[in-house]
Amino acid sequence: MAAAVHPRVVRALPMSLAASAFHRPVQRQLHHAVIPHGRSGRSSVSGVVATVFGATGFLGRYVVNHLGRMGSQVIVPYRCEPYDVMHLRPMGDLGQIIFLEWNGRNKDSIRRAVEHSNVVINLVGREWETKNFDFEDVFVTIPQAIAQVSREAGVEKFIHISHLNADIKSSSRYLRSKAVGEKEVRNAFPEAIIIKPSDIFGREDRFLNYFANMRWFGGVPLISLGKKTVKQPVYVVDVSKGIVNAIKEPDATGKTFAFVGPNRYLLFDLVQYIFAVAHRPFLPYPLPHFAYRLIARLFETSPFEPWTTRDKVERVHITDMTLPHLPGLEDLGIQAVPLELKAIEVLRRHRTYRWLASEIEDVKPAKTVNV
Repeated sequence: MAAAVHPRVVRALPMSLAASAFHRPVQRQLHHAVIPHGRSGRSSVSGVVATVFGATGFLGRYVVNHLGRMGSQVIVPYRCEPYDVMHLRPMGDLGQIIFLEWNGRNKDSIRRAVEHSNVVINLVGREWETKNFDFEDVFVTIPQAIAQVSREAGVEKFIHISHLNADIKSSSRYLRSKAVGEKEVRNAFPEAIIIKPSDIFGREDRFLNYFANMRWFGGVPLISLGKKTVKQPVYVVDVSKGIVNAIKEPDATGKTFAFVGPNRYLLFDLVQYIFAVAHRPFLPYPLPHFAYRLIARLFETSPFEPWTTRDKVERVHITDMTLPHLPGLEDLGIQAVPLELKAIEVLRRHRTYRWLASEIEDVKPAKTVNV
């Protein structure tokens, strides 16, 4: 807190100095959680107090784990049942993972979540729209509010997760909203770090698992057989490490990063490799764009999580951008892991018992495409 100024001292000061003494910006109290000490590890204190919005999602659990592993205090705002976030509690030392209910439409709720943090990470996302939250709410309105409140609260670093293919002219409403969200976050918090990952794969993903589950429909429907689409997926652990390294890197402030994997694949070759690793028959067939969207519309009527949506059909068949002018994982000291080394972790569960213990070396690597 700013030191109190004695009235007699103020009368003795010139008017300009007296005014500055009263209008000096209020400084945060130095909390013990932001004073690094210890020998590193979960039982030390890294000096990072991070609020991670969207920590209950796919990427969030990896980010919380990496922050907890280095001794950070993590505030986890949540909207779900308290028992649905308990898997995050062991990721940090006793008292280092703090859970807090929040409402994305209430700025006071956001302010309570960030008021003691020096780092805020926005991972809020949704694969499909609902009657309560559409893509504009999830990717524009809520991130803008979080960035604005974080700026007002004096947060030192704000990290926002977007998408590699975010484009205001995209055929996907998801990607258009992501592009608008980037702009609004940058306006609200000019020093924000924006990260644009490609499609992320990992154990609980909706990328490799999405294609592997297509076998239940008697084959793999792909627009133009997937031979006009190029993908460059990135491993979830690499993305998580990149986010944590961006916190540590002082030169990362205000920059936009593109996180991609080391290899590019035709969608056809990628899906063929997925089925080869899962030891399942690969039966692709071309499906017209309008027919695919019609089928997806039927899935959208489900009261539960839809297997696919019209917007996801668009996203899946959009070629990943190449953004060589943006820094990437290598600039944060991370060597991207190839899909072939980690696909077995995701796809072993899709195998039959006969092939459960089969080695990944039995599968021919997917064909790559030059950048």
